[in-house]
Amino acid sequence: MGFLNWVVAFSILCNFLATSTLSISSFLSKEELANISVNFLNLAKRPELFDWIVRIRRTIHENPELGFEEFETSKLIRNELDKMGIFYKYPVAVTGVVGFIGTGKPPFVALRADMDALAMQEEVDWEHKSKIPGKMHACGHDAHVAMLLGAAKILQEQRDDLQGTVLLVFQPAEEGGGGAKKMLESRILDNVDAIFGLHVSTLSPIGTVAASSGPVMAGSGFFEAVIKGKGGHAAIPQHTIDPILAASNIIVSLQHLVSRETDPLDSQVVTVAKFKGGGAFNVIPDSVSIGGTFRAFSKESFTQLKQRIVEVITRQAAVQRCNATVDFDTKKRPFYPVTVNNKALHEQFRNVAGQMLGIDKIIEMKPTMGTEDFSFFAEAFPGYFYLLGMVDETEGRFESGHSPFYRVNEDALPYGVALHASLATTYLLEYQLKSTTRDQNVHDEL
Repeated sequence: MGFLNWVVAFSILCNFLATSTLSISSFLSKEELANISVNFLNLAKRPELFDWIVRIRRTIHENPELGFEEFETSKLIRNELDKMGIFYKYPVAVTGVVGFIGTGKPPFVALRADMDALAMQEEVDWEHKSKIPGKMHACGHDAHVAMLLGAAKILQEQRDDLQGTVLLVFQPAEEGGGGAKKMLESRILDNVDAIFGLHVSTLSPIGTVAASSGPVMAGSGFFEAVIKGKGGHAAIPQHTIDPILAASNIIVSLQHLVSRETDPLDSQVVTVAKFKGGGAFNVIPDSVSIGGTFRAFSKESFTQLKQRIVEVITRQAAVQRCNATVDFDTKKRPFYPVTVNNKALHEQFRNVAGQMLGIDKIIEMKPTMGTEDFSFFAEAFPGYFYLLGMVDETEGRFESGHSPFYRVNEDALPYGVALHASLATTYLLEYQLKSTTRDQNVHDEL
């Protein structure tokens, strides 16, 4: 029997539970939760495990790969899973890997890590700088993979004590490619009961987490439009139909969608970040292309915003005697749903993180207009996404994600490993306890 002492906890709790209506994490006492959480944190902090996790993270960092190109990263993951004796399926959504630890039977809880890097040049001068020009792990996905592998190693050591199955979801193409959506389409996650995901954060101190229930990140989409007019010499504009003027009016009108058509309490964003047209100072071009993003915190608002973007672009173009077409290209850039944290999983997270780190180390996560394709998972089944603090003022400034100067504080890695393992383990145990209690109540009534 492992340190979790399942049999004793199971029998004692089943004898004393009175109803099946308690929320998740009502089943384990504070002392039992603390034992599980603290034991996992101690295991995660073992020097040999910490050094191994760091080596994994640095190897991935040196060899960044873009979305759906993570072949070497995937190979590294599979090699490590093979060494641990963990069964997995590959390929899933081109480069993805899904590992399995436990009984192979329900319940099924998933832990997710994204694998892809960004198309940018690293400017951090250190020993393990990216070896691939123009590519960099500038959002911490190398750390995410390393932490999930660390959790896998601990969970595999405790596999005989698991009361179900943990799925290790190594996901490709989070950065705009919709890798989570493609993993769902593979049907390999059809039986998942819940999923947890994390992201390292440069906004919170090391040893803290940021989390909340409900919507935490916006739904988002991209649009591109081509405005066609009639080109000609800039000195005789009366003989042209100016698409640059039309595009300029369109951009101004798009801003009115939020400032004049949206409830101020319903956060939305429309941003035009691309404008291409013309190649000379004295020539009005035949056409102009613009592109941008739109974001909202509800399906209704998102759908309305999408419809109005099309109407504004096409009708404003017509006012200027131009024609316009709008393309959302969802095959290449799928719409991301709103990321919504499950209420019951939030209670479990607060209990687990509170016992591991201290309740004062849990920071309220403020909703952000940023997006995360974990939202596809959380839309398909109960999900929970949180931020892992890694700021240490003695280590200097930590730049935000997508910066060429982005750094990861590797001292934060054991916390992510332990939270992964603790959340999966306690979820499986409490799921079984709830099921047993429910069956016992039905038996008593009969």
